[in-house]
Amino acid sequence: MNSNKLCWLDIRAAGDQKPAVTTEAIHHRIDGIVTDQPADLAGLPPTVRKVLRVLGTQLPDGAEVADVVILPHDFADRAAVEAQYPHAEFGSYVEIVDADSLELACEAARSQLWSLLDFRDPTKIPLEIVIAAAAGAKGAIIVTVADPEEAEIVFGVLELGSDGVLMAAEAVGAAAGLAQAALGSAEDTSLVELQIVSTAHIGMGERACVDTCSYLRPDEGILVGSHSKGMILCVSETHPLPYMQTRPFRVNAGAIHSYTLAGSGRTRYLSELHAGSKVMVVDVAGRSRLVSVGRVKIESRPLISIDAVHASGQRVNLILQDDWHVRVLGPGGAVLNSTELKPGDVVLGHLPTADRHVGYPIDEFCLEQ
Repeated sequence: MNSNKLCWLDIRAAGDQKPAVTTEAIHHRIDGIVTDQPADLAGLPPTVRKVLRVLGTQLPDGAEVADVVILPHDFADRAAVEAQYPHAEFGSYVEIVDADSLELACEAARSQLWSLLDFRDPTKIPLEIVIAAAAGAKGAIIVTVADPEEAEIVFGVLELGSDGVLMAAEAVGAAAGLAQAALGSAEDTSLVELQIVSTAHIGMGERACVDTCSYLRPDEGILVGSHSKGMILCVSETHPLPYMQTRPFRVNAGAIHSYTLAGSGRTRYLSELHAGSKVMVVDVAGRSRLVSVGRVKIESRPLISIDAVHASGQRVNLILQDDWHVRVLGPGGAVLNSTELKPGDVVLGHLPTADRHVGYPIDEFCLEQ
């Protein structure tokens, strides 16, 4: 199965808006345009996969334009059609309504290059069964979804999720919503080494503990910084503490003004996070994932200011709770107590390149100090 999440857009119901919907899909780098009319696929750029959905017992005229042809799973003359169109990849459509059709879906997922699956019941248990049954198969599973919210859920089933989703588009805006849902599968984050320059105890202030709905590994944390162009990797409370139980879901993240990454290239203030928000979790190799926030605890605590510098000369600041058990991560997953940091110590961080306006990257002059 593929590691990249694919987004297919079904434009059959778009009517007169087909050209506009298709243009938007190309702009948002939707992977595939799906239709039953070959004319809709003609002229599409090579950056988008041309997917022909066959509804009857024969392929329509002009089918040679398609990159992928999806046939009904019980299509009678499959071998002959595949021989007639050797340039195209073929797959099967299966509607899952009962145990028998579920077995057909498992068979398709194991044997076909492309399996387009339509689950009529809202439960995701049948999809879990298909994903498990197709483990190790070379083909891709594409699941029909009703909206971007369902797409996010499908992408996360059994942690692996389907290889892709197909969503119908009736108007402009559908492609943007689907592309946003796919970003729930976070891309890797580039990490750099930062050298500690100084630390200072700065008195009382409000800090935020971010409690997520996921267990974090010992080498994972969230990136936090006082400035949008520099952040330090703060580790979760996964590592043993002498006076309390570990809380692997929690990151004692920093002062409330601080930025953190929230996916889709956006930052959030720690003070803005709430139950249901998304934050980016990053490990020491830069592997990233979005997790849901369950709670944010904001309390008044003593604070420590930490200054670090990159080899390029770029400086980074992080303000944390002034307490030994609040920690950051260094190279190789080294766990460093914030109150014991000293000049010359090395921590891991991230240096976004863009300035920010309401959390979004923007190309403008902005001085943060």
